[in-house]
Amino acid sequence: MSLTSFDGAAQRPILAFMAPFYTAFAQPLGWLLFRIIIGGILVVEGWPKIQAPFAQTGFVEGIGFYPGWFWSPALAAVQFFGGLMIVLGLFTRPVALAVAFMLFVTLVFHVTHPYGDAFLTAAGLDALGRDADAFLTAAGQRRLLDDGGAAFLAHVQRKAELASTFWFAGAAIIAAFGGGRISLDRMLLRREF
Repeated sequence: MSLTSFDGAAQRPILAFMAPFYTAFAQPLGWLLFRIIIGGILVVEGWPKIQAPFAQTGFVEGIGFYPGWFWSPALAAVQFFGGLMIVLGLFTRPVALAVAFMLFVTLVFHVTHPYGDAFLTAAGLDALGRDADAFLTAAGQRRLLDDGGAAFLAHVQRKAELASTFWFAGAAIIAAFGGGRISLDRMLLRREF
């Protein structure tokens, strides 16, 4: 028995007796779990935006998307409902493509708008240094007082860029390959978008 790879070519696994398991269970379930992770996080992160759909108005206008009153709710809808539709596997490709575009913009934003070189000003360092135990834990003192938080902000910047890259890539991969066998696209429409 052979497996079909992402490029559509038939492949015979080294452990040929495992092919039915991979084809019938591991690949469809793995793809479903991947969709649930990518879409589920989008739903969780999008929920606050749904609750306050105009809260991002200044942000979206600040990165060049006018009018903010339109793009802020659009961002909320794409993130929340797009994530939900990815989880369900409904209209998967076009929805994931819209989500991937949104996440690409997020990635570009994080790369072009870094958090900065320091978390604290010189005066802030001086004030905290005089009575650091009253304001910061020992770990906080180590993270902020030696360099004003520069290493901390560099770490936060890396995390923001890596997370944006991961979510963008995940949505783009889903846009390329669709909902998979365990999706509403296949169950209701009998085919993938």
